[in-house]
This record gives sequence, C-alpha cells and structure tokens, in this order.
Amino acid sequence: MNKELSAAIKNYVNWLSKDALPLWSSKGIDKDGSSIEQFNATGLPDLMCNKRVRVQARQMFVFSAADQQSWINNGFDLVSSLESFCQKYATIPGKSHYAHILNADNIVINPNTDLYDIAFFLLAYAWRYHVFNDLNALKKANSLLNAIDFNLKESPGGWMEGDYSSEHRRQNPHMHLFEAFLTLYQFTNDGKWLAKAGEIYCLFETTFFDHKNKVLLEFFSNDWKPAAGNIGTIVEPGHMMEWVWLLRQYQKFTQAPVDNYCHHLYHNALRLGLDTSSNLLFDEVNTSGDITKTSKRCWPMTEWIKASLAQAEHSNTNDTYDYISDAVTALSSLTEHYLTSPHQGQYIDSIGENNEVIIDNAPASTLYHLVVAGLEAQKFSQKFTMDSIKNYA
Repeated sequence: MNKELSAAIKNYVNWLSKDALPLWSSKGIDKDGSSIEQFNATGLPDLMCNKRVRVQARQMFVFSAADQQSWINNGFDLVSSLESFCQKYATIPGKSHYAHILNADNIVINPNTDLYDIAFFLLAYAWRYHVFNDLNALKKANSLLNAIDFNLKESPGGWMEGDYSSEHRRQNPHMHLFEAFLTLYQFTNDGKWLAKAGEIYCLFETTFFDHKNKVLLEFFSNDWKPAAGNIGTIVEPGHMMEWVWLLRQYQKFTQAPVDNYCHHLYHNALRLGLDTSSNLLFDEVNTSGDITKTSKRCWPMTEWIKASLAQAEHSNTNDTYDYISDAVTALSSLTEHYLTSPHQGQYIDSIGENNEVIIDNAPASTLYHLVVAGLEAQKFSQKFTMDSIKNYA
C-alpha cells in the first residue's frame, strides 16, 4: 500500500485511540450518565446547552465501535449508561420512540419523534448487538422498524420526517436509515434489513439523484418532487461523498451497478465543492455551481476520506483516477485544519471562507463521523496490507 497513505492512516487512528476516545469516554460523560453535547472553546464540557437525544445514540455507536477496536475497554458500561439516561429522561408516554430534545436540566422541550434520530438509534442497536451480543438491542431495532413502518410510512415511498408536520422532506434521514439498514443486514444476515435498504436505494435512483445535473438533491416536497425555489437546488458535497461510500456498501451485498452513480457523485462533489486554497469541502453549493455557504465543517472531510478509499477499492478498471492520492489529501487536510485544538482529543468544528476558525467548539455528534472514517481507514489499511502479503507469497 502507498506509504504516505499508510502513515496518514496510522497517525489518524492513533489520534482517535489515544486522544479522542479517552477524552470522550471520560470527561465527555455527564454525571447523569449522558453524553455531553459539546466541549466549548476553553476545553470544558458545555453543561448549559440543550441535549439532542440523537447524540446519545451516536455515542452508543461510538463507544461500541471503540470497544470492539480496543480503543476503550468500558464500552458496554458507557452504552448501558446512555440507554438508561434515555429511558429515564427522554421516554414519552404513548410514543414508540424517545423525545427529540431535552434542556440542560433533562426536561423534554421537544417531544417529537424524529426520523433522523431513529436512524441513529437503529445504527447504535446494530453495533450493540454486533459487539456485545446484546439481544435486547436487536429486539429494540425490530420494534423500532415496526413502529416507523406503522406510524411514519408514507406513499409514494420513504418515511415522513417524524410525527410532526414539515414543509419539506429530506434525503438526509433516509441516507442514514440506508446506513443503519445495511449495517443491520451485515451483522444479522436477516434479509428484511437488506430489503429495507433496497427501498431507499430505489428512492435514491428515482428521486434523490438528479440525473440531469448528476448531483444529489437535499430537499423535496411531500410527493418527492424537488422543493420549489432555491432550496430545491441545494447540493451538499459532504453528502455526495457519503453516498459514494454507502453505495459501495450496497454493491457488496447486492452487486447493484453503482459505478456511474459513484463516479458522478464523487467528481462533481470535488468540481462543485472543493476549495482548492485549502483542499477542504464547502458546506453547500447549488446545481448551478454557486457556493451558497462558504463555511467548511469538519465532517465532510471524513466523508471524502471514506469515499476516496471506497473508490480506490471498488471502482472499475477503466477508472484510472488516483483516489489514493485524494485519500492522503483528505486525511492531511482534516488533520491540518480540524485536529489542531489546543485541548487534547478535541477538534475544530468549522472553518470560514478564508480558512479561519469560525467555530472552535467540539460537538459530540461529529465524533460519529470521525470514528467511521477511522474504522474505514484502518480496514482499508489492513486489507491491502494482507493482500500485499498474499501477492508477495
């Protein structure tokens, strides 16, 4: 494997395992057993802000995966604490899922059932089952699927944003449901999860992917037409990269012909969204190629890492683009611009138009992105090291 990529992956995984995970699994846990929402710029936990319940689910995933990788050794206890917190403070009588937001005193201030939240609980349940053989987590995943099919399923496809009215429907919650369904299939080999993923793949082909402009659209009307006005032209380069990685996962299980989708998503994300002055991705552009948000958050870089590695592994033989070089660039740019907090294990959230720091808080929710990128990078490194050994032998 490319020595530069191997070194970049090693350095990144070392940062995750030696700095980030020890911090978030200790000082990142509040006295009530919940994950804090963020560390502030001074390096201290922010205990005064609201708590998004989805953060608890994301951290369940993080600590499960970290325990599997031996980056921490108390993952089961942390996950159990997060689950107990949700049950104690976020349970809503008569509802099949937890509330959306609590305040700093753990009082429900938004009781809505939210599809985006549900996607991350499904992902967390999958990993809890996989790592800890948690049969109760698998039971919860099955119950949650039944609940969203009964309460949130809507013709002509997909699920509603939640149990509340919404002006638009989004691809984003469905993208994360796609991830959760694929993960549940991978860990259980139960075909119903792959079938559910297939429903979302159909939505991607017929709705989310703009076949004219070869990009991913974000916002839609309730009947899945592109939303009226400027919002219907919004494109997020980070999400396009994320779909490249997910489509390659789906291809592994189904042999679906995703090469063209992945090629267009990947290269148009760079064509429309790459800031060449920093090798960072803009948060938002539009189908006309205008930059509509000049900020550059941390998480899209993790998606570029995952997409470049997936393309390097799976793109067809006619594609001679150097995805390995992109992976090195993405890892280096992530490290240079975002992993520079003076507080060990923390990270910068957002960079401005001129590459200045504009948000130096470290949101807990970003750790999910950082960990998945670490898992994929390490898996890629291990796979191609083993392949090299086999080829040499």
